[in-house]
Amino acid sequence: MELSHQTITLFVHPDSHVEKRQAVLNEWYRQQLKSQLPEVIAKYERLMGVKVNEFGIKKMKTKWGTCNPIAKRIWLNLELAKKPPELLEYVVVHEMVHLLERSHNKRFVTLMTQFMPKWKFYKDELNQLAVGHEDWM
Repeated sequence: MELSHQTITLFVHPDSHVEKRQAVLNEWYRQQLKSQLPEVIAKYERLMGVKVNEFGIKKMKTKWGTCNPIAKRIWLNLELAKKPPELLEYVVVHEMVHLLERSHNKRFVTLMTQFMPKWKFYKDELNQLAVGHEDWM
């Protein structure tokens, strides 16, 4: 994936509430992820010899992704749309490795290194970033 910078112009009714504006923007981010993910998932399905049956995108407060190994479903945090593409790829790989190994044990680390040798660098990069901005006021 290639990092691209885009300008977003949001046209809304002058009287629209900030919640409506945020919802429109979130939907745009969701569509961006939905367009990128099939290619990333397909790449690693071939490399890992696994199949992701389903993926979804949702806002999460504390996690970048989750995996249900039984259903072979992964969920990714909507906030990943705002992060560099290699960090999105890292989270996808992390969740897909859970299809091969459920826990974060030595085998998991070995598989991560096999499929994404720089994964620890990406993990550190991602952990330095906030999951998302919440307005607590």
